[in-house]
Amino acid sequence: MTCPGPPASEGRARGRNQGHILSRTMAYTVIFAIQQKGVGMNEPLVDCEGYPRADVDLYQVRTARHNIICLQNDHKAVMKQVEEALHQLHARDKEKQARDMAEAHKEAMSHRLGQSENHRPPQAFAKVNSISPGSPASIAGLQVDDEIVEFGSVNTQNFQSLNNISSVVQHSDGKPLNVTVLRRGEKHQLRLVPTRWAGKGLLGCNIIPLQR
Repeated sequence: MTCPGPPASEGRARGRNQGHILSRTMAYTVIFAIQQKGVGMNEPLVDCEGYPRADVDLYQVRTARHNIICLQNDHKAVMKQVEEALHQLHARDKEKQARDMAEAHKEAMSHRLGQSENHRPPQAFAKVNSISPGSPASIAGLQVDDEIVEFGSVNTQNFQSLNNISSVVQHSDGKPLNVTVLRRGEKHQLRLVPTRWAGKGLLGCNIIPLQR
């Protein structure tokens, strides 16, 4: 299986680096050779009398020095580019961290708000102000001052008047209704069966709407 090659830009960059490495190798090889004769980057190329030295290849030395100077300049330029790239990378990382922190904070606030709404006590729309002993309401466990949150299909969102409750009761004769009440701040689930009994009506209790 043939492995995919590097991207074109990366290939060109590697080619340039290889060219630099080759030039550097050739230049240092020449310098190493001429250093055996006491010639490096800074040694004079003339003898004590001011004449060009005859013991070294002046062209080769000058070419090697030029190549090395070019390589040093290239190295400085590359290091500057690397430094700028690192600064840009760190700047992008900081921006990303700031965005991530802002998003995390936003999600945390949204989660807290959702929890606060979920923990908010339900709103009651009616209240029980009297119950007859032995009535269906009494048997179901309703108590005076219970605040009604749900009465069958009636809740805070769709409650308009006590006629809503009366309609549910009339259509649920002998059928159990789920009733949710607030009692001293605590929610209670009750099962109320509207039915005929010795007293008046199908519930045996009086319910009044709450004024909000």
